[in-house]
Amino acid sequence: MKKRFSLTAILSFVLIVMCQAQGVRLNGYATYVFDDKFDTYYSSTEYIEGRINGGLLWGVGIEVKIRDNTGAELIYFRQDTEAPVRFYRNGDQNRTIDLGINYIMLAGARTVQLSDKIEPYGGVMLGVAVFSNKNPRADEIESATKFAWGLRIGTNVWLSEKVGLKLQAQLLSAVQSLGGGLYVGTGGAGAGVSSYSTLFQFGLGGGLVVKVK
Repeated sequence: MKKRFSLTAILSFVLIVMCQAQGVRLNGYATYVFDDKFDTYYSSTEYIEGRINGGLLWGVGIEVKIRDNTGAELIYFRQDTEAPVRFYRNGDQNRTIDLGINYIMLAGARTVQLSDKIEPYGGVMLGVAVFSNKNPRADEIESATKFAWGLRIGTNVWLSEKVGLKLQAQLLSAVQSLGGGLYVGTGGAGAGVSSYSTLFQFGLGGGLVVKVK
């Protein structure tokens, strides 16, 4: 019931903002993100280190124009990849985790209209990252939710009055601080206190932008 209420509240807020906005755009994203390493140490005898493989990060977004050169966008990003990990628990162990990464971000969008065709933009993103272990072992954590932030810079290249191409570079980061938990599960150490570890995913790509209002 609480989840249904929260979803209804979010959708209602989005609809209200869209009705009051000066303009509304639908954005689609396709970005290649590069490999990034991560590590978490609980003690000298309990640790995990590994790599999240790069690949396709796709996404969709609803952008509203608050003023001519200022907007806000609600974005969903998704990556399905693998994470080879090495961890120590009663001896060294190695395995590859089938990993799903979901980002839900609220992004600011500041634009500069250089011409009818070229519209550079940039902004900061804040939200959450949800990591899903899709092939968990019996004693592994299946999912973890972390605070996430990001930066982006790009250009809209308008092909017509309503449709354009997006060219974009971005950085997404998920933060793990003191308090336990892992990006991906490795079992019993999850209840302990971990060292600081942060994931950085740098990506290059683009997509489509469509004006709907």
